[in-house]
Amino acid sequence: MSQDDADILLVEDDPADVELTLRALESHRVANRVRVARDGAEALAYLFGLAGRTALSGGSLPRLVLLDLKLPKVDGLEVLRAVRADERTRTLPVVVLTSSKEERDLVTSYRLGANSYIQKPVDFGQFQETVKQVGLYWLVVNEPPPMTHGRQA
Repeated sequence: MSQDDADILLVEDDPADVELTLRALESHRVANRVRVARDGAEALAYLFGLAGRTALSGGSLPRLVLLDLKLPKVDGLEVLRAVRADERTRTLPVVVLTSSKEERDLVTSYRLGANSYIQKPVDFGQFQETVKQVGLYWLVVNEPPPMTHGRQA
């Protein structure tokens, strides 16, 4: 396994939210390996081989994507659309974790194939608990599709 392999791909541009999420995952020992993409273009490059060694070019896919919607360069809905359009990543669990309160973002996320949509709690304690529960469910409780050669079937 390379250092580029990750259990979770966290796609988040807000440094404070990145730190809170990483701290919550680490403090509850939910995931050992988290890869952070600070914008949608970086997430797509990691997943689809647009720059260097990536998940699909010899590494393995993350087991979960935590995706913010309001991102620079390429927004979260476009990332979700690309993930669902490619047969290699179509079944990859994607949880939208966003501060957006817009109903159209919620509806569009589900129409594009999001597995879950979670509005980020403002309270730090609630945010930590939410991240912990998301991680535990998707990495421990949920049964993913079988893997074939490092990719989901």
